[in-house]
Amino acid sequence: MIAQTLQAHTKDLGGGFEVRRLLPAAARRTIGPFIFFDHMGPVRFNPGQAIDVRPHPHIGLATVTYLFEGALMHRDSLGFVQCITPGDVNWMTAGHGIVHSERSPDDERNSTRGLHGIQVWIALPKDHEQTEPAFTHHPKDTLPCIHLPGATLRLIAGTGWGQEAPVRTFSPMFYAAIEASAATRFALPGEYPERAIYVVDGEVDIAGSTVAPRTMAVLDAGIDISVNTRGAARIMAFGGTPLDGERHISWNFVASNRELIDEARSRWREQRFPAVPGETEFIPLPER
Repeated sequence: MIAQTLQAHTKDLGGGFEVRRLLPAAARRTIGPFIFFDHMGPVRFNPGQAIDVRPHPHIGLATVTYLFEGALMHRDSLGFVQCITPGDVNWMTAGHGIVHSERSPDDERNSTRGLHGIQVWIALPKDHEQTEPAFTHHPKDTLPCIHLPGATLRLIAGTGWGQEAPVRTFSPMFYAAIEASAATRFALPGEYPERAIYVVDGEVDIAGSTVAPRTMAVLDAGIDISVNTRGAARIMAFGGTPLDGERHISWNFVASNRELIDEARSRWREQRFPAVPGETEFIPLPER
């Protein structure tokens, strides 16, 4: 039932803040429309330490931030300013171009605190990759929640388990967070040809095969699959229909053809992307 397992490689985002990146990987580029998957933290910050991801651009994708602990302040070129806290969803559709920053909230910078969460990119289908940029915030209590024996399943985006999340998506998909406090069992939606789980922590098995913490298991298509936890565990489950063709990634840009990538690189180099109100820092375009 497990077709493939993926291990993370570490990326330094600056200032000593590291994330574990699962997608894209050499062995697997995408799972459904999911093209990028980062596990950040858990990390502790002392007073005076902070995350400051400076304004940077995106095209051709939607970014999704989901936290287990801590808070991040989102600011973007549409003028949205939104603090995200555990269980909430920030969904940002880049479309033909958006710029955003992510920073520690000002009122937390002088305190000791933690940060732990998942950030994903979802590639937009070709007929939507040049759509108008948008941002939506969905508080925790607006998301569908399924109570299982010893666990809670929260649907972050898409459709599954007879529920539909309020987030507007652009292709068939599901994305959920499962928090188990005891041994439990849950099935994965069978209608999607590409599915995977990521074990954040805890002891998990599928059909007798162990999935270790901080491991992504890509699952076989077309069969019913149940996930079992042996006790407390935290799991992300996700997938969808395959992308409608190859995607190119260059820095923060995703597109179905290289011309769109090259045009976005030129726009950023020449500072023709819209600015984030209140932000003055500029990240030079990195070499390919």
